[in-house]
Amino acid sequence: MLRLSEKKELVEDLHRCFQKAAILILTDNKGLNVESVNELRRKLRDAGVEYRVVKNTLLRRAAEGTDVAVVTDDFIGPTAIAIGYDDPVEPAKVLAEFAKANEKLEIKAGVMNGDRLAVDNIVALSKLPSREVLLSQFLSVLNGVPTSFVRVLNGVPQKLVYALNAIRDQKDAA
Repeated sequence: MLRLSEKKELVEDLHRCFQKAAILILTDNKGLNVESVNELRRKLRDAGVEYRVVKNTLLRRAAEGTDVAVVTDDFIGPTAIAIGYDDPVEPAKVLAEFAKANEKLEIKAGVMNGDRLAVDNIVALSKLPSREVLLSQFLSVLNGVPTSFVRVLNGVPQKLVYALNAIRDQKDAA
């Protein structure tokens, strides 16, 4: 049992985490055995995601004044939170994959940029490529534009040289 001072400290810590979070996903892990929960925690930790099980009353207090306040109605029953700070896709991927393999893990809702995410949105988010892949795709597109431009510019003098060679060949033949 936590003392009042420990509860206040926990609420303040959660409040800071909620303010820094890029995404927060609520889950219900009721029915999962300890082994499965530990496996989920390990996968989330490897992805750089914080996973906590906290009382709903403390979650409600910590959510006040943050973007997470939009999901306080979902703080019902056993609630665990996955907090992603950098890449919002990674927590969604890990939780969606784990929920497919373990039907007892239920994804309740999520928050990203102050907007409430339904389960369908979280699953759709999990299907996106990671941030690094998206950045590399974007850079390849940016790199393709100047390369094509250089080819076009190079084509003009090249066609001129071909035309001059053709004229020379005609004069040599005549």
